[in-house]
Amino acid sequence: MNSVIEEISKIGIVPVIALDDAKDAEPLAKALCEGGLPCAEVTFRTAAAEDSIRIMAEKFPEMLVGAGTVLTTEQVDRAVNAGAKFIVSPGLNPKVVAYCTSKNIPIVPGCANPSDIEQALELGLEVVKFFPAEAAGGLNMIKAMSAPYTSVKFMPTGGINANNLIDYLNFGKIVACGGSWMVSKDMVSAGEFDKIAKLTNEAVTKMLGFELRHIGINESDEASADKTADMFNIFGFDKKVGNSSIFAGSAIEVMKAPYLGKNGHIAIGTNYIERAVYHLEKRGVEFDKETEKRDAKGNLKAIYIKGEFGGFAVHLVQK
Repeated sequence: MNSVIEEISKIGIVPVIALDDAKDAEPLAKALCEGGLPCAEVTFRTAAAEDSIRIMAEKFPEMLVGAGTVLTTEQVDRAVNAGAKFIVSPGLNPKVVAYCTSKNIPIVPGCANPSDIEQALELGLEVVKFFPAEAAGGLNMIKAMSAPYTSVKFMPTGGINANNLIDYLNFGKIVACGGSWMVSKDMVSAGEFDKIAKLTNEAVTKMLGFELRHIGINESDEASADKTADMFNIFGFDKKVGNSSIFAGSAIEVMKAPYLGKNGHIAIGTNYIERAVYHLEKRGVEFDKETEKRDAKGNLKAIYIKGEFGGFAVHLVQK
């Protein structure tokens, strides 16, 4: 998969924005970055699109800025020259796709049926936009189409919101979702950039779905761990013995030998651990890569944050 598309996948949500005035580009980009989404698909539906992309790309080089609603090769050139790192189109225009691929410009064209997907495959694409997502059959349609096209992944846009975001992202063939619920034109026109930052942060928080999974207690040996786990039985927490620890219920893990953390560890569950690592690193959090745990397929299952907090190590775990 293209490196730009891989980063979009880690971001998870692509804000789709249409700006009528380029003066709004800088404060909007600032709000998106502060809210935790350093990404934007600026649609070419307005005359301000090109200048808006240029301003965002120059003022916020850490952002992944792309151009949407691109219909012609001339628009591709204008968008890329302005600083766009990827192109999105509502439909699949073979001429535009071929032009982008010949120049190694990542493009995600709209596909709404199997014939579109077969054209995309013929043109060498791995990821397509599914548009308009809800109107074209939503998640059920994507699942049905993905069955015969096992190598294709989707970026649905159109009707995606806070209520159905997780349903879409939970399907493994979806790399990210495009949406505009956190960046409505009315909010931009009213200059409500603080509200946009807040809604953006809420979208990221909902996507990652952090929650306390369990607390680990360090003990010196198996006998001590067994005794501590037994104590929690007074609360009705059934004991489950594992190789390196003993669980009391699902919320207490007693280690048979000390591990990371002076006192133990705290496990925080997340919906999407790879995305969580990406977003937390953007906030300055450092992870201990040597503590990674992966499954047989190479998928990340757990990883520790560097350092201790109140004598406890903290690690993320995939729900």
